[in-house]
Amino acid sequence: MNSKCGVVGFIVSAVFVFGAMGVAFAAEEEELEVSFSPEVVANYIHAVIAADRALYTTHVVDRLQEDRVVIAVEAWKQRKALPLPAQMLLMAGKTVEMSGSALRFRLASLWPIYEENGPSNIFEEAGLKVVAEDPDEVYSGIITRGDKRFFKAIYADRAVSKACVNCHNGHILSSKQDFKLGDVMGGIIISFPLPIEKAETP
Repeated sequence: MNSKCGVVGFIVSAVFVFGAMGVAFAAEEEELEVSFSPEVVANYIHAVIAADRALYTTHVVDRLQEDRVVIAVEAWKQRKALPLPAQMLLMAGKTVEMSGSALRFRLASLWPIYEENGPSNIFEEAGLKVVAEDPDEVYSGIITRGDKRFFKAIYADRAVSKACVNCHNGHILSSKQDFKLGDVMGGIIISFPLPIEKAETP
């Protein structure tokens, strides 16, 4: 439970840090306006998410399973086990969303075990295909909904643990059952709102 709180705590903290980064501030001495591009903000957020997930995987899941203390399984609540790394990330994303933050992040895949974890639109499907073919590529763009603009970025999600591979390869609902460690299993999708563009004055 403490590991879950730690992961969520890191990410919630990142929401405030990176949200502040997106706001331009004036450097009084030089009278310059400094701001961060949405690509940079997304990269920072992804770095925190990826680091937390890697630490949870290596220092909690893998370590405790190797020591035969507790296992990580999909039905972790019923079996009094650890959540899988993917489940931890999904829970963290939902916790951030429930906190009222406009930041959103989740895992999605072209080969989801459950339909809700597949691409939700054409943009996500295209992005997941791009990162599956080239894991070093980041697929990003600006999405408009009414008068609101959102920046969305998709990063490759690799099989970081044997638990991830075993779950997908052995799950009856999985459409792809030949994953290996290091394979791209899907993508981490990050989105956040952009400031409303001000109309130019004549």
